[in-house]
Amino acid sequence: MRRRATTVIDTEKCTGCGLCVQVCPSDTLSLTDGKAAVTGQYSIGCEHCVAVCPEDAIHVGFSDAEATTLETVENRSSWLPFGQGDTAELVRLFRSRRSCRKFSKEPVPEAVLRDLVRIGIMAPTGTNSQLWTFTVVPDRESVMKLGSAVGKFFDKLNAMAEKRVARLVSKVFMKDMLGEYYRDYYESVKRGLDQFRNEGRDRLFHGAPAVILIGSQPGASCPAEDALLASQNICLAAHTMGYGTCLIGFAVEAIRHDPRVKKVLGIPADEKIYSVIALGKSLERYRKQAGRRSVEPRYFRG
Repeated sequence: MRRRATTVIDTEKCTGCGLCVQVCPSDTLSLTDGKAAVTGQYSIGCEHCVAVCPEDAIHVGFSDAEATTLETVENRSSWLPFGQGDTAELVRLFRSRRSCRKFSKEPVPEAVLRDLVRIGIMAPTGTNSQLWTFTVVPDRESVMKLGSAVGKFFDKLNAMAEKRVARLVSKVFMKDMLGEYYRDYYESVKRGLDQFRNEGRDRLFHGAPAVILIGSQPGASCPAEDALLASQNICLAAHTMGYGTCLIGFAVEAIRHDPRVKKVLGIPADEKIYSVIALGKSLERYRKQAGRRSVEPRYFRG
């Protein structure tokens, strides 16, 4: 993403060390007459130059410091150098965070939801586009309204999947997508919809009192990856803040295929949603970490 450079150099403070020039990925800066100068027209706004300058001589107008200032968590503004931090505790967090499918009714404070969004935008984005969007569903009543809209989509999908002719057409022209859905998901979705209507059991959001949807405006270079990186930030941070999370793929699919779900949420038609996170206090408690299947990495040595 090419943006007009908004970088400003305070020449009174600049000592000409050249560190900013070395870290700039856009060739926006160069040394001129012994001082850093903006000689390129474009910048991705990454602020590497700001972060590396020992004299605080650089300002970039793209960002807002308040965007990452938290309300419910201590703000520590100093950079954590490479090799510092507790890797073992970080890995313990990775292995302890689990998908929650049993939430309490306790509401999530809106200040916590705001902080989780701010923590989400601390993730990297392709070419620093930062074109992600966050839609917060902050209470159980609103979550149920979203669930109802998603349920209507799956009602129609199930009705179509029940038709043998439609499955045959899908097999010929759509790589058997409808047939695969019928074989793998039809029965469980039908059962979930029946339980929701007849028993009030929420098989979609698992009783979560809040939901965060992450999407992207048009123009991002890798919007899905951006959204999922932000999702990981949110899920891990939520765990340390005392909340469980669960990624809801069925909701993502409904929003992707049914524009009426976006309309319910007030999401613009040209915005795509890549992640839906159910969030709340977990009623689940665990005694140990879960394992993973072994992976054999592939190596290339040229």
